[in-house]
Amino acid sequence: MAYELDLSGRRALVTGAGQGVGRGIALGLAAAGAEVVVNDLVPERATDVVDEIVASGGSAEGAAFDVTGYAAVAGAVDRLRRIDVLVNNAGNAGIEGWGSRGPFAESDPASWEPFLRMNLYGVMHCSRAVLPGMIDAGWGRIITIVSDAGRTGDADMAAYSAAKAGAAGLTRALAIETGRHGITVNNIALGTMRTPATEPLWADPDDQRAKAILQRYVVRRPGAPDDAAALAIFLASANAEWITGQTYPVNGGYSFAL
Repeated sequence: MAYELDLSGRRALVTGAGQGVGRGIALGLAAAGAEVVVNDLVPERATDVVDEIVASGGSAEGAAFDVTGYAAVAGAVDRLRRIDVLVNNAGNAGIEGWGSRGPFAESDPASWEPFLRMNLYGVMHCSRAVLPGMIDAGWGRIITIVSDAGRTGDADMAAYSAAKAGAAGLTRALAIETGRHGITVNNIALGTMRTPATEPLWADPDDQRAKAILQRYVVRRPGAPDDAAALAIFLASANAEWITGQTYPVNGGYSFAL
């Protein structure tokens, strides 16, 4: 068997790909030969990544839509022609940005909804929109970016943890439903990543909060977008055709899985 990660001829949609992990995955898939649809809520961010891919010799187009609304997602997927690979990356870890957290017993139930809309319903909307085309084609890949918060729980982030755990459960159900159609569905569970939202933490190497966070990691650095992209490329490839329903931690040893 030849082992190669050539995605030539495949068309991939990456949500939330205008920055951070999504951008890294979009760039990686394009470098592997895929034609990449770069989604972002902010059109200018999507355009910047498209330009970056094209400048590197790849193929890409932008698609600005909000994953939290099914009508918008379905309309966009209809316009985009076929989607062979979906990467559900769009998500939010804090309504007010990095560091928005607190005890569940003190939370306002109204504050849970944004986490569920983005991290769970967004994944459901995009997966539902692309699956009929994948079933018709007899081939497809769905890769959902979840979090160790969804695998192991995270104090003061209960709503986020619940939403990510729900998305991981959706993956397992879809894997059972769609394997007979040549579709695989898997999760990548991330630890603390280096993204625009968390960059202030890493700007000062002596920052005590950053040091405390990294003490929980066997590999003492935050994750980089390329760390997630490498696994996403593999899971999107033909080499991963007998892998489905799984959750793979990419987390520097923050937690372990059998």
